[in-house]
Amino acid sequence: MGIRLYQEPRLENPVMVASWPGIGSIGIIAVDTLREMLGAEEFGEIEPWHFFYPKRVLIREGVLECLEFPGSKFYFRTMERGDLILFVGEEQPAEGGRVYAEGRKAYCMANLVLDVAEKFKCRRIYTSGAAVALTHHTMKPRVWAVPNSEGLIQEIRGYENTVLMSDIEGRGGQGNITGLNGLLLGVAKRRGLEAICLMGEIPIYLQGLPLSYPKASKSVLEVLSRDLEIEVNLNKLDELDEKMERGIEEFYRQIPLEVREQLDRLRHVTYTEPSEPGPITEEEEQRIMQEVEKFFKSRGEGG
Repeated sequence: MGIRLYQEPRLENPVMVASWPGIGSIGIIAVDTLREMLGAEEFGEIEPWHFFYPKRVLIREGVLECLEFPGSKFYFRTMERGDLILFVGEEQPAEGGRVYAEGRKAYCMANLVLDVAEKFKCRRIYTSGAAVALTHHTMKPRVWAVPNSEGLIQEIRGYENTVLMSDIEGRGGQGNITGLNGLLLGVAKRRGLEAICLMGEIPIYLQGLPLSYPKASKSVLEVLSRDLEIEVNLNKLDELDEKMERGIEEFYRQIPLEVREQLDRLRHVTYTEPSEPGPITEEEEQRIMQEVEKFFKSRGEGG
């Protein structure tokens, strides 16, 4: 178990951006899109043997050639205003049949990622994921942010289209982030590293679908690129969003009419303050959640 580096690039004042798959693939799409647009170069990986079973066995001309495992790879890109390390994990090392990583394997992987961050003296780590929210799929998703230091709060409150999770109405200043995108934040704090998790909103009625939600990935990437002062072309995400929108609309039409009528009240909602509540009460929200869950169960899908 360990890290394998193919090279050790000379980096100036780098920042690390890391992500794994999660609800709507929001974070992983944002980070992998950034990697592709910047032409970041692969320079290392976390060896998979301890964390994963093989995805498949590759056979060529009748002979077993290799075992293929989920990738956990590091990339770098030198930039004018501070270099970048990108970590893209294709799968979370879950145990006991769980969907998201927790336990010993997850903790080990989080520390290996941060070993690389410390080796190259990263000044900050970003992670990204999904924020399940009472919002509508036709609206621009906000980004929920969680820092691991009080000193970052004022900076985050200056980000566009971003709200601190602790400022969301009805949360009592609390919240949680499942899986490695959240665990990395806590492990970074323990190791004295500055970190922020950026989560794109996904409507509550989409969280159980096996569909990606690039609309929220775009919101995350907009915030991240502004903060890092990187110019990125988001046309690819717009195109992907258009394709996904057709499937989402098809699903939305299958939701019972009485629930859709309540959800339609979320269209065109604008927030003037980060904690401003939407047009649906907490009681109505709970009822909608119950109806959506009932709908998923009737379709034989998890939620």
